[in-house]
Amino acid sequence: MLHGLPPIIDANARTLILGSFPSEASLAAKHYYAHKQNQFWRILAAVLEQPLIDMDYAAKQAALRQAGIAVWDVYGHCERSGSLDSAIRNAVSNDFSRLRKLAPRLVRVCFNGQTAGKHLQALGALGYETLVLPSTSPAYTLAFEKKLEAWRNALIQPIRAIA
Repeated sequence: MLHGLPPIIDANARTLILGSFPSEASLAAKHYYAHKQNQFWRILAAVLEQPLIDMDYAAKQAALRQAGIAVWDVYGHCERSGSLDSAIRNAVSNDFSRLRKLAPRLVRVCFNGQTAGKHLQALGALGYETLVLPSTSPAYTLAFEKKLEAWRNALIQPIRAIA
């Protein structure tokens, strides 16, 4: 059984990005989206207009917190060989009932891809705005510009509107 990473979250978070489960590279590094080909940090760098790619992990986390963005995964534990979502077995979801305590200002939950997006109704039932975004995984071959446009539309508007 593999164990996921702790959330990047604080009381000022307004938007939560939920992935499925960390890749092998992320688990080894204890760092969300550590696989160099994953476009997560590149997309967030463009959206936030910050050099996230060049920052160490602590600085990346601080930049996300400053922007009111939290990061976590839908699964806290699972069995999986490799890093593909399709290989996830016997998954146990994270306890999202804790979100109101961890992030009382949280308004929107964005899912990084379809696998995470399977939890859309559960998070919507907790009262959050929900949206499934194109996966930042290199396995999802949508053009970078199209992914960036979707992510920018989802993240910029709510953050500025709530701030």
